[in-house]
Amino acid sequence: MLTAILIMALGAVVLGAALGFASIKFKTEGNPLVEKIEAILPQTQCGQCGYAGCKPYAEAIAAGEADINRCPPGGQEGVAKLADLLGREITPLDAEEKPKQLAIIDEQTCIGCTLCIQACPVDAIVGAAKQMHTVVSALCTGCELCVKPCPVECIRMEVISESLENWKWRYPIFEIKRAS
Repeated sequence: MLTAILIMALGAVVLGAALGFASIKFKTEGNPLVEKIEAILPQTQCGQCGYAGCKPYAEAIAAGEADINRCPPGGQEGVAKLADLLGREITPLDAEEKPKQLAIIDEQTCIGCTLCIQACPVDAIVGAAKQMHTVVSALCTGCELCVKPCPVECIRMEVISESLENWKWRYPIFEIKRAS
């Protein structure tokens, strides 16, 4: 019995050492600029910028393949933050800036088709097949991707009014002029 325990312990030590060596040898590091850009983006994963989500858009910005003004949920404030980070000029938003909004499901009309659940990129809609669905307001990013697939049009977008719970300090935008 003691030999079996010693063999198992020796095997665990050898496998642990092999895993430790592999984690050091095959370590991959991400681009810190991509991580900083992604932290500024709103994480709605809505695809309104033309990319599948915020991470691919951040990678394209870091590689110089995309402009910094293509994120409608981030708005002009997001463009200003990205321009500040990257040392670029602030450009106008390349889309219509919308106020913050939240998806609301009319529970009397919902037929439980689950198409809105499948369309939501942040899993903010909960429910089961042939049962009523509801939106978890703390998770909803207002991307509007759930509205189009709904066959009975029971989802509407409602503008979130500013209150003490959701108020955020606006990023100050000052035009920087060179001294002549």
